[in-house]
Amino acid sequence: MLADKDRIFTNIYGRFDKSLAGAMSRGCWDDTAGIIAKGREWIINEMKASGLRGRGGAGFPTGLKWSFMPKASDGRPSYLVVNADESEPGTCKDREIMRNDPHTLVEGCLVAGCAMGAVAAYIYVRGEFIREREALQRAIDECYDAKLIGKNNKNGYDFEIYVTHGAGAYICGEETALLESLEGKKGQPRLKPPFPANVGLYGCPTTVNNVESIAVAPTILRRGASWFASIGRPNNVGTKLFMLVGHVNTPCVVEEEMGITFRELVERHGGGIRGGWDNLLAVIPGGASCPVVKAENIIDAHMDFDGMREVKSSFGTAAAIIMDKSTDIVKAIARLSYFFKHESCGQCTPCREGTGWMWRVMERLVTGEAQKSEIDMLLDVTKQVEGHTICALGDAAAWPIQGLIRNFRPEIERRIDEFSRNAHRVEPALVAAE
Repeated sequence: MLADKDRIFTNIYGRFDKSLAGAMSRGCWDDTAGIIAKGREWIINEMKASGLRGRGGAGFPTGLKWSFMPKASDGRPSYLVVNADESEPGTCKDREIMRNDPHTLVEGCLVAGCAMGAVAAYIYVRGEFIREREALQRAIDECYDAKLIGKNNKNGYDFEIYVTHGAGAYICGEETALLESLEGKKGQPRLKPPFPANVGLYGCPTTVNNVESIAVAPTILRRGASWFASIGRPNNVGTKLFMLVGHVNTPCVVEEEMGITFRELVERHGGGIRGGWDNLLAVIPGGASCPVVKAENIIDAHMDFDGMREVKSSFGTAAAIIMDKSTDIVKAIARLSYFFKHESCGQCTPCREGTGWMWRVMERLVTGEAQKSEIDMLLDVTKQVEGHTICALGDAAAWPIQGLIRNFRPEIERRIDEFSRNAHRVEPALVAAE
């Protein structure tokens, strides 16, 4: 269990003063000038040594990502873009940072911007996050007034921060679609290469990072890479904001150490499973795009990147969607299929056509109105969509269905058998010809 002294987010529940003075009293903006004075190479090396991996879902090493930015300018400015377009169903951590502890993010933008030689940060906030955007803008305004950011600031590195917001499209959470949206275009992913570190926002070198990845950086640099690396398991180090949503007694967002077991996480912070552990059916461990895991496989699994890979799922954003035995698991996955079908941008044919096809088959599987051979056909289609699109939305649509078939195939077959037995009782649908 994480000790209180090791917590990075000290006001994640908004119990204390959210202003600049309150944030400073909790340790924010403490000797930021000293960190910046050590130079970009030191910051990047320290972030690499800390072992921090991206907190937005992909888990790419943060320090390594920062190091891809050009060391010398070719005349183009460099930018930091913060992905606050938190649209993954079940995920609700970044909004708590912006709402209750925004100064961790603002200070993180300055430090990360210095590390990559950026002149400005653009924070792209999800369109529905109205109050979060207001809280973040208040924090930025306070920092400008206190000369902590902007031109000729106290910290010795000129840096601007701008807040912009999307219009509610899930696809804009993909980094290149976010850049397109930020430029005022339709939010559609770009082909890579070129990668954003070479040609990003407005054709300039850009790094896109998740809110949590940026917000933890100043504390890591203040307390030292070795401190952060000492928490958790090898290759899965540090603290992490976990989300427990669904059928737990006390749903919450909580900061814990990486590698904590699912059982301990739920017992300590979620108040246990609704109806007891015997009532647990399945868990989607990292947000809606991760494969579902059966109860018996996840109870003692480690909640980190490697631990979730061992149970054939993905750690994602650490948003555990917990389902008890009252859940219609096939219907739940069918609902996710509809979400991905609705949110597909339509640029890639496998995703545009495949997501709709998968959803329609899933709707029939909910009632059992299908042939058993269609289960394997559906699985085959998910494999044809997975890995054949510009961005990962095709994968995100395929994985929940693959997890369902892998873990709950007998339940799908039972429904098909039941429907077949009762087929003679089904009233014919009287639909007027069109």
